[in-house]
Amino acid sequence: MARVFFSIALAAVAFSAWCVELKPWEGGATPPLALDDLSGKRHDLAEYKGSVVLVNFWATWCEPCRAEMPSLERLRKSLQGKRFEVLAVNLAEPLSRIEKFVDGVPVSFPLLRDRDSTTSKAWKAKLLPASYVIGRDGRIHYVAYGELDWESAPVRAKVLELLQ
Repeated sequence: MARVFFSIALAAVAFSAWCVELKPWEGGATPPLALDDLSGKRHDLAEYKGSVVLVNFWATWCEPCRAEMPSLERLRKSLQGKRFEVLAVNLAEPLSRIEKFVDGVPVSFPLLRDRDSTTSKAWKAKLLPASYVIGRDGRIHYVAYGELDWESAPVRAKVLELLQ
């Protein structure tokens, strides 16, 4: 009996991870976002207006977040030269833990620190990873809760559409 339950639970988890998609945002206005990166440099989302920005909320203890990071990096690199940015917001973890993670999974986009989770609450990032795609107009257009393949054709098409 336990074996059957385990198999069903495993299938449900695999199915739910497979079904994550970029969905239209219906959550209202874009909340403010102004946070420091690992070196202390301030990043304000308002300063990125005119670019498409992917805001990703993550944590080192979140397995889907860790698995998704290389996909985010490859998408960013494939869109170099276009007005596309990735801002990854870590949820209230110590700097040493984030730096240790980055040693193993290097990324070239800014890793921002939401030290008290105020920003993640304002963005309603209740499930990790939580990703929001902001258009050149500064509005959130798409959202995804859970690990997403950022290089998949449907996802790239939506990002490229916003870059037009």
